[in-house]
Amino acid sequence: MAEEQEGSMDQADSIAGEQKRIEDDFALLEDTRDKYEFIIELGKELKPMPDEQKIAANLVRGCQSQVWMTAELDPASGRLALRADSDAIISKGLVALVLRLYDKRLPAEILANPPDVFEAIGLGRLITPGRSNGLYAMVNRVRQFAEGFGQAAKA
Repeated sequence: MAEEQEGSMDQADSIAGEQKRIEDDFALLEDTRDKYEFIIELGKELKPMPDEQKIAANLVRGCQSQVWMTAELDPASGRLALRADSDAIISKGLVALVLRLYDKRLPAEILANPPDVFEAIGLGRLITPGRSNGLYAMVNRVRQFAEGFGQAAKA
């Protein structure tokens, strides 16, 4: 029984578990306006990035708004610590969703788990095509970090 509980805890702490929680959160929202308000609230709750990290080198290319993202590898756990911010509240909320999925994860786990939840919750139909492109640019940037740190760990 302890093994069953441990397995379910692993699932709960996994990207798949987080995707399920995001699906559940959005399932509670009745209409488009509620979903937008939820995304805005996520953006408001996002911890701001220090101004000295809001530099051109940290910009995510392909976003309508300015989105900055950084990553560091925690040597003790091997997990990526992601930070991100945006100058637009909707983009900030989208960043928060990306961080919910991928922050504090192992590079291999990030690479093995595409963000299928965004399609499952209908995010592509909810946001503009430009914002959708930006969302996937954020995901691609996280994947680039994971690839880079994953290869560095193998070397």
